[in-house]
Amino acid sequence: MKIVIATDSFKGSVYAPDASRAMAGGIRRVLPDADIDIVPVADGGDGTLETLVEISDGRIETSEVTGPIGARVSAQWGAMGDGLTAVIEMARTSGLSLLSADEYDPLSATTYGLGEVISQALDAGFRRFILAIGGSATNDAGAGMAQALGARLLDEDGADLPPGGAALARLGRIDMSGLDPRISDAHFDVACDVNNPMTGPEGASAVYGPQKGATPVMVELLDAALVHFARVIERDVGADVNDVPGAGAAGGLGGGIMAFLGGRLRPGTDIVLDTVDLESHMDGANLVITGEGCMDFQTIYNKAPVGVARIAMEHGIPVIGLSGSLGDGFRHVHEHGIAAATAITREPMTLDEASERAPELIADAAEQAIRLMMTGSAVFSKSGHGR
Repeated sequence: MKIVIATDSFKGSVYAPDASRAMAGGIRRVLPDADIDIVPVADGGDGTLETLVEISDGRIETSEVTGPIGARVSAQWGAMGDGLTAVIEMARTSGLSLLSADEYDPLSATTYGLGEVISQALDAGFRRFILAIGGSATNDAGAGMAQALGARLLDEDGADLPPGGAALARLGRIDMSGLDPRISDAHFDVACDVNNPMTGPEGASAVYGPQKGATPVMVELLDAALVHFARVIERDVGADVNDVPGAGAAGGLGGGIMAFLGGRLRPGTDIVLDTVDLESHMDGANLVITGEGCMDFQTIYNKAPVGVARIAMEHGIPVIGLSGSLGDGFRHVHEHGIAAATAITREPMTLDEASERAPELIADAAEQAIRLMMTGSAVFSKSGHGR
């Protein structure tokens, strides 16, 4: 029997590669001779870097860069084993998690550090980039990133703008002549799972600004600044990005990456599943096991388990889902190819305890899932059903 394990991380507990190994261990208690094919996956969020690095036999690099409010930070990024692809989570250079609540500064926070990491990866010879852009502390629409890569954002007097989204209200022109020429030879896939435009009531500032500390007055100021930025981008760069779905992701960074890097916005799950070539692992498989931290109604919106199930369904392979917990509406996953779903916890416990024991609990749940599957198969075979 061939079993494909294609699980996401159990967020806050265990990364996908370790969760996969735990599942494999549980399965082998029942089927010691099973052909188990481990293909860790992710949806472009936390853990994407580690997952893609491990499955490609790559390595983790560390760069010292400018953090979201100017202080230097150590940012990890991934060098995939192909020697061509770099994986960068912008949250590690410019993320809200790098700041305490009293440090939030949506007016001045910058994506400059993201540009610095991209530049260092270009120096190292990487020409394909997977950029995960969730968790930002910024609202500068990638202005800092562009400056770090050589673009100049100038006011009416020809002076360079300071960091942050608020300063974009004073933008006079964009000088692209100094933009790193290697960008034209590079390809940027952007993991983006939202459809917000750059500006307006559904835009970056209005929807995501408040969680970064923006007051209503700040939201109005930032939105006006990004409206102006988008107009100057269209005039000087030749890219009309303001209303593109996803342009408002990460404080407008989605639009900035499209404009300055020629990036392509795609669902994170699709990028990862294509990168790991999950479809090629389905050949000859009898069962697929997937999972994530919490399976609920949100899972069906192209989260990794449903992306895995979609590919498995195309090959007629049944899918079992394991998760840390089952939340509201989890049964909707059955309509999207996950035949059965179960939580790994088997007794009352705190979240901290469940996280600490995650590998053990995952292994036990995988074992029981296989035992139930085999019992059901025997029952139906004996009764004549399923023939």
